[in-house]
Amino acid sequence: QVQLVESGGGLVQAGGSLRLSCAASGRTLTGIVMGWFRQAPGKERQFVAAIRWSIGSTYYADSVKGRFTISRDDAKNTVYLQMNRLTPEDTAVYYCAGGSIVVVNTAARYAYWGQGTQVTVSS
Repeated sequence: QVQLVESGGGLVQAGGSLRLSCAASGRTLTGIVMGWFRQAPGKERQFVAAIRWSIGSTYYADSVKGRFTISRDDAKNTVYLQMNRLTPEDTAVYYCAGGSIVVVNTAARYAYWGQGTQVTVSS
């Protein structure tokens, strides 16, 4: 299996930026999809972004296009989520996930999950 550990969350003012990191261990990530999801209190888990590890193809939810960027460091087995121009609606627990999947925006298809990191954006 793959174990995932997120970091980089925190409190930031609207308009600010954060970079989340997800470090993976257990095996190499070649051949799988790595993604970011978020969940606010009382709401369903929402797809944010994903990357196909081997080829680097990226996917984004409409709500974050142009503001967030997902990237990878193959040597470090780490995926990043650069979040710019944050708004209060971005406040949520952000989860890193991975799996061998086709539909990248469906949480149920991901096999591996981190514990989450809190992102809070103040107005």
